[in-house]
Amino acid sequence: MFLENELKKKALPDLWADSDLNWSERREQIKDILQSELFGYMPPAPESVSFKELQIDSNFSKHFCAGKATIKYILIQTTILGKEFSFPICAVIPKGKTNLPFFIHINFRSSVPDLYMPTEEIIDNGFAVFSFGYCDVTSDDIDFTNGLAGIIYNGREPVGSECGKIPMWSWAASRVMDYCETLDCLDFSKSAVIGHSRLGKTALWTGMMDERFQFSISNDSGFAGAGLSRNRAEREKGGVRCSADFCVKHHMQWFCQNYRKYADHEEDMPYDQHFLVAASAPRYVYVGSALLDYWSDPESEYLSCCEAGKIYERLGVPGFIHPDRYPTPGESFHEGRVGYHIRDGEHFLSREDWQQYFKFIKSK
Repeated sequence: MFLENELKKKALPDLWADSDLNWSERREQIKDILQSELFGYMPPAPESVSFKELQIDSNFSKHFCAGKATIKYILIQTTILGKEFSFPICAVIPKGKTNLPFFIHINFRSSVPDLYMPTEEIIDNGFAVFSFGYCDVTSDDIDFTNGLAGIIYNGREPVGSECGKIPMWSWAASRVMDYCETLDCLDFSKSAVIGHSRLGKTALWTGMMDERFQFSISNDSGFAGAGLSRNRAEREKGGVRCSADFCVKHHMQWFCQNYRKYADHEEDMPYDQHFLVAASAPRYVYVGSALLDYWSDPESEYLSCCEAGKIYERLGVPGFIHPDRYPTPGESFHEGRVGYHIRDGEHFLSREDWQQYFKFIKSK
């Protein structure tokens, strides 16, 4: 009962309060609430999507990952709202393999390999990986005149429930999935979207909005991601208290304008972040935390998984299987459809994190 008492202190809104609704109906309500009040409604689907393979240095590609994988750079070309928009991705596919599980990685950079993406380890574990740099879609600032944002807003500022930057990066991840669907070597029952920090928020959002993704992986996504918002007491270690007020002041570009009304009034929100974690049910969701990542508040991320897991149980599948206590560094919980681990260290997407994600997907 320890964790139940911890959850009661949060006074969370009920994920599925109306027993007259089935989960599909309630899930649509949750999607609408989170779009209206948090990140904004998704950009429209593109009128057209095509793919162009870009030239790459032959010597580099021949020796990439010791010749164990094919690397390609693809330009995804779209038409949206009558205008052309393109962005590049990198595709890395183990050679000679079929039925490959795969990641779509929403990354901070477009370089491969990357600080957050140990490409050779990924392919050595039997996965393909498709990645893109988020700022190739639109910049991570209050400028809404460039990239996809420039097309959507055409020089004006977003208002109300119109989307912030996170739905735009998520929209791009779905276009990468469009490309993946043209390939016959992938196992779409083990398709995963992954991101770190603000891009972990984006990965959870993508899994909610695009049911082609079977696994949504949030690494250190924290506040407005996997971490609960209500009653976030200031941590003794680190002295960090992140709130809606903090995000409005420093990161408003991620959210819709409606989010402003909850600045330091999280108790008035008709949702909390367990809505976002549960929104992919009964598909898989995974939350990775780090002990010293005070901003992301691993305890709130863990509690969010506890509450979201109840939806899975109501749907008749294993949810979040865990002990009745907070976890300790090095522990992972992979038995249910909600996965979790906490490692030592700070805010980072590390090889240790990736190894946990490999194990979870392979176990399903």
